[in-house]
Amino acid sequence: MIEARHLRVLRAVAATGSFSAAARELGCTQPAVSQQMKALESSAGTPLLIRTGREMRLTQAGEALVRHAAGILAGLTAAEEEVAAIAGLRAGRVRLVSFPSGSSTLVPTALAALRAAHPGTRVSLVEAEPPRSVEMLREGDCDVALAFRYEGARTGEEWDDLVVRPLLADRLVGLVPEGHPLAGAGSVTIDAFADDPWIAGCPRCRRQLVEVCRGAGFAPRIDFATDDYPAVIGLVGAGLGVAVLPELAIESVRPKGARTVTVEPAVRREIVALTLPDLAQVPAVAATLDQLASAATR
Repeated sequence: MIEARHLRVLRAVAATGSFSAAARELGCTQPAVSQQMKALESSAGTPLLIRTGREMRLTQAGEALVRHAAGILAGLTAAEEEVAAIAGLRAGRVRLVSFPSGSSTLVPTALAALRAAHPGTRVSLVEAEPPRSVEMLREGDCDVALAFRYEGARTGEEWDDLVVRPLLADRLVGLVPEGHPLAGAGSVTIDAFADDPWIAGCPRCRRQLVEVCRGAGFAPRIDFATDDYPAVIGLVGAGLGVAVLPELAIESVRPKGARTVTVEPAVRREIVALTLPDLAQVPAVAATLDQLASAATR
């Protein structure tokens, strides 16, 4: 295998015409130059220099290698500089995928802080709910996935191969029309809504709603289902039903015509940032995880 350091020595010998002059230019000893040239000729499998007295002349193979060495060394230098920039967070790219309520609350704060601290780092954002966001991470379509799972749900094993950065516990709250009999209640049990029509959220949230209601002894009558949290809030505000939503979802939207109530027993979802073990060592990815964690505490 031809090594870059050997190419640098060959170029110096070709430019100066001797081992001693090349050694002076490179700041090393003449025996060191001679040894590296022998190693390079061994790797090439053919002589590269013809020694005539005190001067050195390139063979045809040596001329070819010197001709290519300039481009090889220039490319290597550019690569080293780019890697150093990425490692020093002067450059880099992070592909982030997030669920909608995370995109409107945690992500803006985190990315603003990341840009202020490391303006050379670029972040792209797409939206997807888990488990699709987790699949995207494993398939190489993103570097960081903001995801959630409900406490007590049987999905703990699905993240065993990932680096999991816990962010916060997001409690579900009830949302009712302003004219609902329970609109002024401090807290209610979920079975108080057994006779109400429901507006449900994303598929994972709908499954969780059905399980919680079943545990309370009733099956919810779901009249509407939508992945769009503002649409859920709008439907409740129009008096078309009740819902339970994560606090993060309500934080980013003014619930016009609707009131929140505390639902007991408490149901929470765990918000996390996920990445692959190798990606966790990439400086830009690690910085993104740190900023997401900081945003979750504000």
